[in-house]
Amino acid sequence: MHRVTLAGPDDFEGWRDAARAMALAAIPADAILWDVAGSATPDLFGSDATPLPPAPADAVFSVPRAFVELAQSAILHRDPARFALLYSLLLAVRAVPGRMEDRADPLLRRVEDLAKAVRRDIHKMRAFVRFRELDEGDGPRFIAWFEPDHHIVRANAGFFTRRFASMRWSILTPEVSIHWDGHILTEGPGAQRGDAPAEDPVEDVWKGYYAAIFNPARLKTGAMLSEMPRKYWRNLPEAALIPDLVAGAQAREAAMIATAPRPAARTGNSRAAWQALRDEAMACTRCPLHGPATQTVFGDGPLDASLLFIGEQPGDQEDLAGRPFVGPAGQLFDAALAEAGVDRARAYVTNAVKHFKYEQRGKRRLHQTPDVPEIRACRWWLEQELDLIRPRIIVALGATAARALLGKPVTISQMRGRPIPLDDGVEAWITVHPSYLLRLPDPDRQAQEQARFVGDLRMVGERLAIRA
Repeated sequence: MHRVTLAGPDDFEGWRDAARAMALAAIPADAILWDVAGSATPDLFGSDATPLPPAPADAVFSVPRAFVELAQSAILHRDPARFALLYSLLLAVRAVPGRMEDRADPLLRRVEDLAKAVRRDIHKMRAFVRFRELDEGDGPRFIAWFEPDHHIVRANAGFFTRRFASMRWSILTPEVSIHWDGHILTEGPGAQRGDAPAEDPVEDVWKGYYAAIFNPARLKTGAMLSEMPRKYWRNLPEAALIPDLVAGAQAREAAMIATAPRPAARTGNSRAAWQALRDEAMACTRCPLHGPATQTVFGDGPLDASLLFIGEQPGDQEDLAGRPFVGPAGQLFDAALAEAGVDRARAYVTNAVKHFKYEQRGKRRLHQTPDVPEIRACRWWLEQELDLIRPRIIVALGATAARALLGKPVTISQMRGRPIPLDDGVEAWITVHPSYLLRLPDPDRQAQEQARFVGDLRMVGERLAIRA
């Protein structure tokens, strides 16, 4: 049994050097015990642990850059098995270089989940650290208390030195503290929450500003708790205001609605806002898809529509025409709407992704499914459309559209055929994309699935009549 003792829980360089030496020596993952200096882990093997083998001087060692980036994040996780998991993945990637592309691989998925949790914790620290001023005689110092879920403090230090370069500050956490004097970053031992100062006068100003900008019409409690869990509230001065603001949100929203312009006036204002948004989207460069695409394909339809459809992305003909749902899938969609008794002219149609993603095969451009980063990059445009249109019912056509709408992957077969309440009172429905029907090779199966698709649209139409 080989034993590796790392300098710290976030010691990526130490792990990398040890892992490289052991991989070159072909040492299996189950023959290594990983430990961190100063940890309370009991020494099960005592002095019987075998020292690390020296790495051959002329050994060649390379791994995909994606693995290195993944390991740098995942190693910051608090899971004690992370070192062994990363080493197992390293051996697998060396044996099969394409392993990093296999998203169904359970080992890769587990490591990616670790990295995802770390990235989320890094984001939370940047969002929820609140400095309080402390007068030390030679000028103010700003102190913050934060309790990270993972070993992210050192990895996050650069962000704070850049963001608050001119301030003298300290961030105290239970395991390690970091201090910036305006020039040099130093580390210190962990601290306790009581070591950070209490409220300062600046917080009264911040609370007043926060209360003034709170918009009850945009309140989504579920989304708020997802992004700002209650565990962070005690460190945020504005969090003390949240319960009262939420409690009064409905009354304030009712008052805002009562004093809002008449629908006709709002439609005129919405048209100008929609046109400005569309013009801005024409120059969108949020993801690489804008490069090969002919143009941005924005949504289309009445701005007071009660029904809104979201597709996946423009196809070849939509990319050329600049309008959504005008190709073969759009024609099938129109026919299904007509059979279901739903007026297409009174519905707004758009796509989760606004640029055509394709692979060039000779003169043909073959559709490719958008990736998650592309869906996320385009979600901003979709949210602006939803805010402008304010439909009563939204129908997501296909898995990509459902993911863009709900913010997570879903299985169509499980969600299909029933209403899904959203935070703002809108009702969502999920069904297949009409292009799915076109790809079915068996005519009988195609007819069966098309009838089911029409049935979904008919249910939506009936539901819309009830909610009108």
